[in-house]
Amino acid sequence: MRVCVALVSAVCLCANFAVSEAQVGVASYYKHGRKTASGERFNPSGLTAAHRTLKFGTRVRVTHIENGRSVIVRINDRGPFGSARRIIDLSYGAAKALGMGGIAKVDLVVLQ
Repeated sequence: MRVCVALVSAVCLCANFAVSEAQVGVASYYKHGRKTASGERFNPSGLTAAHRTLKFGTRVRVTHIENGRSVIVRINDRGPFGSARRIIDLSYGAAKALGMGGIAKVDLVVLQ
């Protein structure tokens, strides 16, 4: 029952998007780079992220589990690599909007 209420809330918060997929895991951030895997120039203050499998251009709502802040990012890069626990690498701008210090436990919801 609680899961259904959370999904209804998520749909209400993002009225322009339909929720299709969710993940919980660890997020990290990066603020240096030149070009992303999608070919665009990396913007550290932008609201973008790297994910291992989601298509470039996919919009994802990332919610910091400890403080409840959330941000919608666009996938434009590949990663994170090196740790199976990490599920997404956020740009510095997205991490700052979430109030992250280094790594954080997050909830990802793919929006369409």
